[in-house]
Amino acid sequence: MGYVHAEIQLKNPRLAELKALNVTAMVDTGALMLCIPEHISTQLNLKENSKREVTTADGRTQMVSYVGPLEVIFENRSCFVGALVIGDEVLLGAVPMEDMDLIVSPAHQKLVVNPESPNFPHALVK
Repeated sequence: MGYVHAEIQLKNPRLAELKALNVTAMVDTGALMLCIPEHISTQLNLKENSKREVTTADGRTQMVSYVGPLEVIFENRSCFVGALVIGDEVLLGAVPMEDMDLIVSPAHQKLVVNPESPNFPHALVK
């Protein structure tokens, strides 16, 4: 299976006057977090909450900014998360996908709302 991308919106819920950004995100079920480039953090006027140490796919470790909150919107779903500021494209990891009850459809190679709960997200909490 190749790379999966999805159109999402990113908003700063603390600054309602700022327009949401429409972005194309790489969907990665092997990654946990939402990652955003510096220019998106700047556009949304996000404040650094802390620094986090990350290990990238090539094995390097580095310190990056952790910013937020961000509202992530996909179709009829949304969630609030923090984001790591790293890279040159948006990476949508498993945490926001689980929060919004989204799945990757291997047959269609795209991100979709869970067909078992099409109207609102379902969460397993037991």
